[in-house]
Order: sequence, then C-alpha cells, then structure tokens
Amino acid sequence: MRVNGFACKDPMAATPEDFFNAAMLDQPRDTKASKVRSNVTNINVINFPGLNTLGISLARIDYGPLGVNTPHIHPRATELLTVLEGTLYLGFVTSNPNRLFSKIVKKGDVFVFPKAMIHFQMNLAHDKPAAALSSLSSQNPGVISIANAVFGSKPPISDDVLATAFQVEKDLIHWLQSQFWGNTDY
Repeated sequence: MRVNGFACKDPMAATPEDFFNAAMLDQPRDTKASKVRSNVTNINVINFPGLNTLGISLARIDYGPLGVNTPHIHPRATELLTVLEGTLYLGFVTSNPNRLFSKIVKKGDVFVFPKAMIHFQMNLAHDKPAAALSSLSSQNPGVISIANAVFGSKPPISDDVLATAFQVEKDLIHWLQSQFWGNTDY
C-alpha cells in the first residue's frame, strides 16, 4: 500500500528498525567539495520510510568558514533551526512587500523560517566551521534553491525574461546561466 506516494508498511509487520535511522548526525560533514562551502544531510521519508505520514523530518547543515546555505524555500514545510556550533547570519524574506527578517544567532539559539518563505544561512567565521540542526514540519518538505531554479533550469528560462526581470544586460544572464548549478537537495 502507498500513502503520500511512499510505501506504507502493514502496522502488524512493523518492527523497531522501521523507526530507527543510524544517521550519525553527531558527525561533521565535508563542506570543501561544495562551491558554497556547506553540506546538508537530510533525514526524510526518502531515506527513512518510517517517517511516512508523521509530518516531520530533520536535516543537519554543516557550514565551512564563510559557508552559505543559499536562498531557498521549502514548499511544504516550516523549518525550525537550532545552531549546534558557531555563529550564523540568517534570515527570511516575506511575500510582498518583501521584508527581510534577519538575525545573527549563536550556539544554542533557535530560529524559525515560515513555510514557503525564501530563507538562507551563512557562517560568519572566516576560520571555523559551524553546524545546525533543522526540524521540518513535513516528512517530505521539498526544496527549491532560488539561484538553481532561476539560472540553472533545463531548458533555461529565456534570457529576455531574466534580463528584464533583473534589469541587467543579457551578457550577465548568459554568464550566470553558464555556471554550474549543482543540486542542493534538502
């Protein structure tokens, strides 16, 4: 049987292992391979089927020095971020009139990003990593990275549309579209 597009196990066949994931979230992840110097480790229904229908997921975010979790949205979830280590500059932007709510947070602080609002985080340290743990209010929160979606779509969005929207020359749009827009799945 499938619920929410994912397999749903017969409750009589469930075992404790269905509700366990050896995610090792206490272990820092490598951020050096990322152009933005961050690494997101997701615990959601895709890699932990026991979360199906429970309306919750988790992510560990590791930030290298000056690492960024780039502007993105979760179309199906609110996010509650707890700083595990370091100091982060973070914020979200409301829908029109596009008001920025930002804060500098440190170890032990908690910040909430409302559902489907563009948000970001940045490690302010030039020489130390940072880490955070995010709880999300969906077993499958989804993610849309703003830069990846706008400049890395396949096929690309028309350069006429983007040049007009951003009020810049087409050459800049072409350059942005030529950059590697890797998957920041989360």
